[in-house]
Order: sequence, then structure tokens, then C-alpha cells
Amino acid sequence: MSLATQLPRVGEGNIDIHYLNYRDYLSVEEIEAIEHEVTIMGRRHAAGIEALKLVQKNRGWISDESLYAIADLLQMSASQLEGIATFYNLIYRQPVGRYVIHICDSISCYLTGYQAVSNAIKDHLGIDYGQTTDDGMFTLLTNACLGSCDKAPAMKIGEDHFEQLTPQSACEILQQLQQELPKDTPNPRE
Repeated sequence: MSLATQLPRVGEGNIDIHYLNYRDYLSVEEIEAIEHEVTIMGRRHAAGIEALKLVQKNRGWISDESLYAIADLLQMSASQLEGIATFYNLIYRQPVGRYVIHICDSISCYLTGYQAVSNAIKDHLGIDYGQTTDDGMFTLLTNACLGSCDKAPAMKIGEDHFEQLTPQSACEILQQLQQELPKDTPNPRE
């Protein structure tokens, strides 16, 4: 039996409450994948982070509706799941670009040229941290540690890690990604 989750909606000065059932919002594939994670974890609540990652992989980010639907499926409160989502820095609670760039700003990266790499990327893309390019292709974020302290400075784009960066090598990586996309690729933010 599903626990109906209340989802507050803000609209023109008043809040309207409606109920969101996970079966009405999540795909069959998403539900099956999350239920598989539950069997591995043994407890429904323990699958929270994996459920968020699975839905984000399909949708690009975790909307409020996604969060409430996942919470409903896992039989946990939305505030508990929100705590997980906001703690884990690879869960996006707002729309992001096709490529999310995480630049490591740990002490190791900072001491080995992080600032020059960061400035070069910002200049190349014309955005600052927390912003997305107008074409919806890149979002720029910092990350406290990417685990590449011995090969700093580092960044992560998608599942790919790039180490021992220079301002020039970082911009070359971005140029490669820009060239790989077909011209008729729709803007993911539209």
C-alpha cells in the first residue's frame, strides 16, 4: 500500500496541497530499479541515495515531484529524503546542463593551480559557480574533494575524471565536448 505524500504547491499567494502517488510519477523501469536496490539494502530507507541517483540518471535532476514520489515509494518522509539529497553533492535539486563540471577546490588542488584552472574555465564558458551556460550545455560547480590529491588540480565531468589540469588542458577538454555535440542537439533546459 502506498503512503500518499502531500506535495505543497505555491501559486499566486496561496498554497494548494495535492497528493502524489509514486506510480503516477515514476516510470515502471525506475520503480523496478529502486525496488531492486531495496532488496540489496534490506531496508527501504537505506535505498534513498541509490533511488535518487537512479531517477536523476533518467531525468537529469531531482525535481520536487521526483523527490516526493521517491519518498512515497520508499515509505519515508520527504524531509528525510531531502536531507539525503541536499547532503550528497552529486544530487542536483535544480536543472543542470548536459555536462556538470565539478572543479575540486580542496587544499591539494588549491596549492597546485586550482585558481588558474577555475578562472580559465569561467572565462571560457562565461559563467560562474552555480550557473549554467545559456545553451544549457554546461553547469559549473565546486567540489570539496574528488580524490585526486596526488594528481591535482582535478575536475569531474559526468563520470570522467581529469587530473593534473592546466588552464589550457581544461579549456581543451571543454572545446572537445562542445565539438562532439551535433548542431541540432536540443537545449536540455527547454
